[in-house]
Amino acid sequence: MTAALAGFALGFSLILAIGAQNAFVLRQGLLRSHVFAVSLTCALSDAILIAAGVAGFGALTQAIPGLEFAMRLLGAAFLIWYGARTLQSAWRGGQAMQAGQAAGSLRKALLTCLALTWLNPHVYLDTVILLGAVSAQYDNRLAFALGAMTASFVFFFSLGYGARFLAPLFARPRAWQVLDVIIGLVMWAIAAKLLLM
Repeated sequence: MTAALAGFALGFSLILAIGAQNAFVLRQGLLRSHVFAVSLTCALSDAILIAAGVAGFGALTQAIPGLEFAMRLLGAAFLIWYGARTLQSAWRGGQAMQAGQAAGSLRKALLTCLALTWLNPHVYLDTVILLGAVSAQYDNRLAFALGAMTASFVFFFSLGYGARFLAPLFARPRAWQVLDVIIGLVMWAIAAKLLLM
């Protein structure tokens, strides 16, 4: 039980900070668009990465020095593009976006979600390497992994479905513009951090 609680606490703390993936899930939750599929995709992706880390996959990134650099470049490029797209949406602002409004196809939402997850080098550093390293301290690494996986499911479904409580605030187009500006700037800040590492 101690290992599971430690895994839950560490896993939850690593995904709590606002990032590209979390901002996307929040936005989908506000739009009430594909919330279940997006939340499930994020949580399952995390579960795969956690399992890989606990199984020792973190050693691969250390064994191939260029892999981390390539992941950083790909991640930064995607975040710059996505941030620009979000800031352009904020600038236009003419779209009367409202909670409940369709936000694109399920395919597009899932592809964006997968790109924000799998092209983010921080997910490998945090989820694979850090969680993998910490799990080695516990005799019951499976319990640690299950605790961390549970944290991902709790977090993403809470964020996706909890976003609707903010719906009255986001009934105003100006609030959507502000959110898009914040999301765009967060994407660019993360991209800059990746490029300057």
